[in-house]
Amino acid sequence: MVYEESPFFQVVHGILIDRWNKNNTPLHCLAHALNPKYYSEQWLNEDPTRVPPYKDMEINERTKCIRKYFPNLKERNKVNMEYAKFVGKNGDFRDFDSIENRYAMDPKAWWVLHGACAPVLQTIALRLLAQPSSSSCAERNWSTYSFVHSMKQNKVTPKSVEDLVYIHSNLRLLSRKSPQYAQGETKMWDIGGDAFDSLEDIGVLEVASLSLDEPEMESIVFLDEVD
Repeated sequence: MVYEESPFFQVVHGILIDRWNKNNTPLHCLAHALNPKYYSEQWLNEDPTRVPPYKDMEINERTKCIRKYFPNLKERNKVNMEYAKFVGKNGDFRDFDSIENRYAMDPKAWWVLHGACAPVLQTIALRLLAQPSSSSCAERNWSTYSFVHSMKQNKVTPKSVEDLVYIHSNLRLLSRKSPQYAQGETKMWDIGGDAFDSLEDIGVLEVASLSLDEPEMESIVFLDEVD
């Protein structure tokens, strides 16, 4: 197709594939499967192509996560039965408020209020949904490590590398409070976790992708474009 040869298509496609690969992991899939919103009629009716997570074959990795969490077959069967009750809106999950709150209520709050009838699943859901489902922080840390401990600096001791990464990370935080951070040659020097030497050679779409991990950067980046 013609659009597949377009640079614009390639950039957008690359961003989407990168985001999908980062989030299509067993743990992410389980977190998605335990979000009550994605089983609500309101959410499903917003788009005719939508299906509830248990019917979506592209994110069926949740079973791997459950097997790892519960290697004992008896315990795993109990969790699967609780999940079946949650998906099918059976037992206490048939309560009117439980069904109505699925769409608009915060997922963690929903499990606190309505998940007592599935105690094991409730515990897992609260652990997963209480934290951001992202690996950005870890990847940023790995990027800093690779910046400090390179082929040319491979004799640096682990303790020295750890200290340098600590200093580097704190300098990043401190520099963001300075007025120079938003302008001049050192403008946003750390955006993307050291993925780029500067912003000169990347386009607005790549910056937009980076701003998903650095949301506070978005206002700086795109306000400059307007100016």
